[in-house]
Amino acid sequence: MIGRRRAAAELAAFGALALILRIAFDPLFWRFAGPVSLIATLVCLAIYLRRRGEGWSSVGLIPLRGVKAKLLVLPQALLVFGFFAAAVTVVLYGGEALGWTFLKTVPEGVGDRWGDVEGSLPMLLLWLGIVWTAAAFGEEMFFRGFLVTRALALFRGVPLAPVFAVLIPALLFGLGHFYYQGLRGLVTTAAIGIAFGAAFLLLKRNLWPIVLVHGVVDTINFIVLYLGADA
Repeated sequence: MIGRRRAAAELAAFGALALILRIAFDPLFWRFAGPVSLIATLVCLAIYLRRRGEGWSSVGLIPLRGVKAKLLVLPQALLVFGFFAAAVTVVLYGGEALGWTFLKTVPEGVGDRWGDVEGSLPMLLLWLGIVWTAAAFGEEMFFRGFLVTRALALFRGVPLAPVFAVLIPALLFGLGHFYYQGLRGLVTTAAIGIAFGAAFLLLKRNLWPIVLVHGVVDTINFIVLYLGADA
């Protein structure tokens, strides 16, 4: 069982590391600063966990033993997608009810980041590679698997501990998208982070269905960009 001091130290250390690396990589390759900094953070985290005798299974990448366990990922993924759809719906309609007009405006810089995907198969394949490494696996392993697990340990015994354990990583997840998606991206991805975090706990800390949904949703988005269908 992870103690509170260790949980707090790990949250602070690896949260700061991810932020510092992103800031450091930003002037070098702005488009890929997020994915590269996250992968570098995960490498450091993997080394740390290994030295402590832990593996990624301890933070959600549990072994799927047997055919039944593997087949269950699909219906579980449908549940996760329901959470995802609910979060997006709440942001869209809730934001409209609150008069949050910024949710309807694509921030400057987003087009520059994704614009070269349209009609370019090499760029599409590059970003799909990033989607299934840094995004689907990387973000879920870090923001859900590691941060939610450590936040649960930190708030153990505190009323509404699971709520805090989901909200704090979700806010960090939103902030991680703020640098190129603006306030719109922060609110939207934070809401998605809440949905994925809640699903992670509901599925007894099983990341596989969440990784699958994350990867499929992002893949569809990039295919839409490639086809120019979002215009």
